[in-house]
Amino acid sequence: MYTNIYTLNTSRRRCIQTMQNFKIGLDIEQKEGYKAFTPNIFPPIGGFDFEHKILKKNNEATRLLGKLDGITKLLPDADFFLLMYLRKDAASSSQIEGTMATMIDAIEAEIKINTNIPDDVDDILHYIKALNYGIRRMKSDNFPMALRFIRELHKQLMSKARATHFSDPGEFRKSQNWIGGTRPDNAKFVPPTVFDMHNALNDLEKFIHSDDVTPTVIKAGLIHAQFETIHPFLDGNGRTGRMLITFYLWKEGYLEKPVLFLSSFFKKHQKLYYEKLFDYHNGNVSDWIDFFLDGVIEIANEAIDIVGKITFLRYTDTMKIQKLGKRASESATSVLPKLYGQPIVNVNVIQEWTGFTRAGAQSVIDRFIELEILSPKDKNKKYGQSYIYKDYIELFSRKD
Repeated sequence: MYTNIYTLNTSRRRCIQTMQNFKIGLDIEQKEGYKAFTPNIFPPIGGFDFEHKILKKNNEATRLLGKLDGITKLLPDADFFLLMYLRKDAASSSQIEGTMATMIDAIEAEIKINTNIPDDVDDILHYIKALNYGIRRMKSDNFPMALRFIRELHKQLMSKARATHFSDPGEFRKSQNWIGGTRPDNAKFVPPTVFDMHNALNDLEKFIHSDDVTPTVIKAGLIHAQFETIHPFLDGNGRTGRMLITFYLWKEGYLEKPVLFLSSFFKKHQKLYYEKLFDYHNGNVSDWIDFFLDGVIEIANEAIDIVGKITFLRYTDTMKIQKLGKRASESATSVLPKLYGQPIVNVNVIQEWTGFTRAGAQSVIDRFIELEILSPKDKNKKYGQSYIYKDYIELFSRKD
């Protein structure tokens, strides 16, 4: 019975696509009195036909991804670079959804270094958890980027989160949702009905795994926009969808490590980001892809620049340490690399890293302060002080 319904529905969607000149879909009146967006068959019959300027921009984005991948391999601690970018993306992606906590709040919360942390840092920590889960999952047995993977990501993102909003973690929605407004009939956008949602998700999954002629970076942008249009979860669609960009490029071998994250670009241009996504399902696919490629180019260039600055900073600070006496130099040399993964520390953290007494750990911190590597995070705080590797962390937290 389901097969017959799907066949009929596919024919209906194919007709809609023909009438709409290959638009992404059409708003269709529902018996409940509102219009819901019904996606056409995806991708459109004959595929997408992008103009030369888009393809040229795609070539530049692809070139920069290759450059980023190559230069990242030169870092002695590439995993720390990845960790910092995970935190940066988690903060930016969560802030798009209204979170006020920052990347620095998340770093402190990870090791409980500060008790005065905003409650909504939980959103960032759950995002980091989901990203790390996705990385492990895709590494294990070459796990496919299928609908099951997407549901698992969502489950990690939303399970026991600060505010789940009845998100039903890890499950596609079983009821109608909407964006803007107080109900579907006055909403800005009403995603597909549950039935059409499942059809659209099946199309998207096939597109992800298809061996078609769509350039890979462009395809990553299409996957994100189509996922956001389908909006298959009750909550957490934006954050889940933004993760898919990085995981797809990584799965396709464009990055050896998943180090390209676009959430900071989307946060920087948040209003335009929403406008381009909204225009996408109205048929302005090229405008969305043009914006998306701008993001890939900007963030890849930024990441390449940061790698160079990290390399220089590491060299400069290593030279400072080598001027210390032998014993002091040895302890400082063992601590410096760890700061690239945990750039905010206190005495307890240094004790754990070195095995020193509390006084010995404080002496290490004092040396780093004298060398202008660490500085007190809150100079007015007398007790329970934490210390920040400011020159390093500013590379990731600066605002253009």
